[in-house]
Amino acid sequence: MTRSDGPVVDLEQVRVSLGGTRILHGIDLSVAPGELLALLGANGSGKSTLLKTIAGVTPVESGTARMFGQDVRRSRAHARLGYVPQDHPEAGSIPTTARETVAAGLLGPGSWFLRPRDTRVTDALEAVHMLDLASRPITKMSGGQRRRVMIARALVRNPELLILDEPFSGIDLDTQVSIAQLFRDLWLKGTTIIVVLHELGPLEADITRAAVLDHGRLVHDGDPADRPLLDPGHDHGPATPIDDCIGQEIHPA
Repeated sequence: MTRSDGPVVDLEQVRVSLGGTRILHGIDLSVAPGELLALLGANGSGKSTLLKTIAGVTPVESGTARMFGQDVRRSRAHARLGYVPQDHPEAGSIPTTARETVAAGLLGPGSWFLRPRDTRVTDALEAVHMLDLASRPITKMSGGQRRRVMIARALVRNPELLILDEPFSGIDLDTQVSIAQLFRDLWLKGTTIIVVLHELGPLEADITRAAVLDHGRLVHDGDPADRPLLDPGHDHGPATPIDDCIGQEIHPA
């Protein structure tokens, strides 16, 4: 995998508002190639909004947000991104199979036809232990199964940057450990990973840097052991359906 010379993600004084409410307040964050960064904070701190901003889903009100040296809205940057958002109740409303859903991750400029039998689709499903359910509609799956399919869809193009919002939510402990090993292997091969977590969990031994948000402000960036402990709350911003925000399928104007 070719690694970038500069930061994979570079945010400078990024401010974001939703519905007239300021969610992110002057965020400065730079992520180097090959880092595994945990994004932590209480519910309502702006973690999901920050991931959506990096993915180009949520517009920047002021400041600059770059991915691979380009504005986060540029489709060329998105071609190198895999994004797994939170799983919301409205996700999985389209009765496509797991294989078709993952194949959609291969769509993009110059590639308009689903290729569900592509070996990359099979490999991605196998990596998240969903190959045996490849023909099942995602509308007939549990939340944890859908989440594994969405992880496979983010992985299918071998992204250089993988951003994940609560990837272990709704997944049993044994599968959490297995998927954490998958992320660990990708990281060791050079993939840059930014992951939103409530607890460090099965990735704890690998995470050497944590960024902590509190009410939309970055209050810690460094050793996870030194992070402040914050009270829980409620997430900011409206839910974003999974089908609308898989990183490699976002093609902003």
